[in-house]
Amino acid sequence: MNEYVTNSIRNVVLVGHGGSGKTSLVEAMLHVTGATTRLGSVDDGSTVADFEDEERNRQMSISTAMVACVYEDYKINLLDTPGFTDFVGEVKSALQVADAAIIVVDAVAGVEVGTELVWDYCNEHNLPRFIVINKMDRDNANYSKALSSVQQLASDKKLIPVALPWGEKSNFQGIIGMLAQKARPGSGATTEDIPEEYAETVAIARTELEEAAAEGDDELLMRYLDGETLSPDEIEHGFKQAVLSGSCAPVLVASATESIGIVPLLLGITRYLPSPAEQPNPTVDGAQENDMETCGVLAFKTTADPFVGKLTYLRVMSGILESDTRIQNHTKKTEERIGTLHVMRGKEQIPVKRLHSGDLGTIAKLSDTSTGDSLGDKNKPLHFQTAVYPGSLYAVAVRPRTQADSTKMGPTLTRLCEEDQTLSWRNEPSTKQTILEGMGDQHVDIALKRAEKKFGTSLDISTPKVPYRESITSSGDSQYRHKKQSGGAGQFGEVHMHIEPLTSANMDPDGDENFCFKNKVFGGAISANFMPAIEKGVRSVLTDGAVAGFPMEKIFVSITDGKEHPVDSKPIAFEIAAREAFKLAVANASPVLLEPIMLIDITVPESNMGDVMSDLNSRRARVQGMDSLGGKSIVTAEVPLAEVQRYVTDLRSITQGRGVFSLKYLRHEQVPSHLSQSVIDASKSNSKNE
Repeated sequence: MNEYVTNSIRNVVLVGHGGSGKTSLVEAMLHVTGATTRLGSVDDGSTVADFEDEERNRQMSISTAMVACVYEDYKINLLDTPGFTDFVGEVKSALQVADAAIIVVDAVAGVEVGTELVWDYCNEHNLPRFIVINKMDRDNANYSKALSSVQQLASDKKLIPVALPWGEKSNFQGIIGMLAQKARPGSGATTEDIPEEYAETVAIARTELEEAAAEGDDELLMRYLDGETLSPDEIEHGFKQAVLSGSCAPVLVASATESIGIVPLLLGITRYLPSPAEQPNPTVDGAQENDMETCGVLAFKTTADPFVGKLTYLRVMSGILESDTRIQNHTKKTEERIGTLHVMRGKEQIPVKRLHSGDLGTIAKLSDTSTGDSLGDKNKPLHFQTAVYPGSLYAVAVRPRTQADSTKMGPTLTRLCEEDQTLSWRNEPSTKQTILEGMGDQHVDIALKRAEKKFGTSLDISTPKVPYRESITSSGDSQYRHKKQSGGAGQFGEVHMHIEPLTSANMDPDGDENFCFKNKVFGGAISANFMPAIEKGVRSVLTDGAVAGFPMEKIFVSITDGKEHPVDSKPIAFEIAAREAFKLAVANASPVLLEPIMLIDITVPESNMGDVMSDLNSRRARVQGMDSLGGKSIVTAEVPLAEVQRYVTDLRSITQGRGVFSLKYLRHEQVPSHLSQSVIDASKSNSKNE
C-alpha cells in the first residue's frame, strides 16, 4: 500500500444496532474500491471484517475490525464495531481513535436500542457523523419511517438528506444526489438525469441542503439571507463546515448486500468528513498546541494472533512512525523495538515503511506495551487520553477442566483481559474461587470459547458464591482442653478465652482493623512462648469461618487463663485448643452473617421507571435517590450483591435493552435472620459435596 499523508487519511468508525449491516457496508466499500474481487457475505462467513471463527459461527461481529481501503487517492481506515451491547468495550476503543462516525440504521427497524446507545457515545466524543439508512432493498423497508425515527433521536442536530432513495424495497435501484443534482444507479459510479417524478422532492431537499451549507459559514449565511445564489463550491465548503461543527448530519441510503449507493457514501467520506489534521488530539500532557512534529503513538487495542503472537493496534497521534526503529513506551518507561509496520484489512496484514500522523496500523510482538499505553520520542514524551471503559456487570466462577488446564488458566485469563478492557479476573479469597467478570453472558461465553480455541485452555463455569463474612454481636467466653495420649510424649493444652466485637475502644491503633489479639494471662498459667501458637489457631478459624465457612471480621480476642503440662504441652496442642475454644466462644457471642451491599446506579427510560422500581423492591433494595436527565430516569439504590448477580439480564428484559447500570461495593451488612439460616445450610452442604 502506498504512503498517505495526514490530509489524505479518513478514520471512520461504523456503529449501530446489531444486524443493521455495518459489516456488509464495509464489504461493499471494499468491493467497489477494488480492494476485493468478490462481495463477501455475513451469512456464509466470507466477509473481510468478520474473520474470527466465532464471528462466522454466530454471524455477528464480536470485536472491532480495522479495514483499510483507498478511494480517489484517499486512504479510508474503516473501524467495523460490534452492535451487541455486551461488546461496548470494542466500540469505546474504536471511538477514541476515529475522527468521524457512520451510524448505520436498518431501513426496516429504524432506530433501535443499539442506535440510541452509540448516538450518545458519539456525542461524548463530539464526532461528526453520517447516518446511513441501509437495507433499502428489503421487503418492509420504509425510508420515511426510518428517517423520522432518526430525527426523534437526533434532536440536537439537523438531519440533511444528501442522497434520496431512487425507489424502495425491490424497486430500490440507486440514489438521487442532492449535491451533484444527479441520479446514480447501482453502486453510484455513473450518473444520469434525475427522473421527473422526483423533481418536487429534490427541490425541497436541495433547499434544506443550501440552508445548512449557508449556516456552516457566517459569510455565506449573510449572502444567502440577502438573496444571493451560492455556487456549488461554496455550498460544498459551507456544508462541510456544518458537518464538522456538528450542527448537521448528512443522511444517505444504501443496500450494502446489493452494493447500491456505495460510491456516494465514499464521496461523502472523502469530501465532508474530517482528516486527522482537522480534529483535535486528546493529549494529556507534554504537547504544544497542534504539535504535529513530535512522534506520539497511542496503543488502542491488543489481540493475540495465533500465527504472529501479540498484535498491537495503534494510532499515530503526531509525527511519523517508521518501521524497524526503536520507540519509548512513556507509560511503562521502557523501550520497544518496532519491526515491520502493517496496515490491516481484516486479518490481512499489509506491510508499510512508515505511518504518518493520524494513520492507523499494527505492530507485532511488542514486549511491554498494552492497551492504553502512550509511546513516542524518548526525549519528548507525549501522553494521550485513553478510553474510559464501563465496570463489569456479569461474573462467573471459572475452574480448570483438567489438571493440564489448571497451569494455563492464570496466563490465559490475563491474555484475554489484555485483549478486552471490559474483561477482568481475580481470585476471591473468601470463597476460594477464580472470578471472571464481563459485560454480559454472551461476552463471557465468547471469552471462554476464545480461551479454548486460541490458547487451548478449557474452563468450566458456575455462578459465583456470594462473598459473605461472619462476625459477632455480643461477647462470649469459653474454655477448651486439648489432651492426647498415645504412648510416649502426649499433647496437652488448655485455653480460656473471651471474645467481643472489635470497636474503636478496644482496637489496637496500629493493628489490624478486623482482628485484635491480647494476652491477659497472669501468674504464668500459660508460658508466653505458646501465645503465637494460640494466635495462629484463632487466625485459622478467622480465615475459614466458625459458622458457615466464610472469613470473620471485627473480632477482639483475649486469652484470660489456661493450663500447661511441663512435658506434654507443645505449640500444636495450644493451637488446637485455641481453635476449638474460639469456635465455642463464637457460638456464645451471637454470631451473624454479613453480606456485601452494593451501590447501584440505574438509568432507564421514564416509561420503564415503575417496572424497575417494583423489581428493585423485590430485591431488598433501599432507594437512595431519583433524578431525571434527558428523558431518562436515574435511580440510585443500595442493594445486596446476592440479589443482583444476574441483574444485567433482568434489566435488559424489563427495559427491552434500554436500561444501563453500574455497581460499586459499599460495605458488608448483617443478613436478615430469616435468610441467614438458608445461606448457612447451603454453605455446609456445598462443603460436604466438595
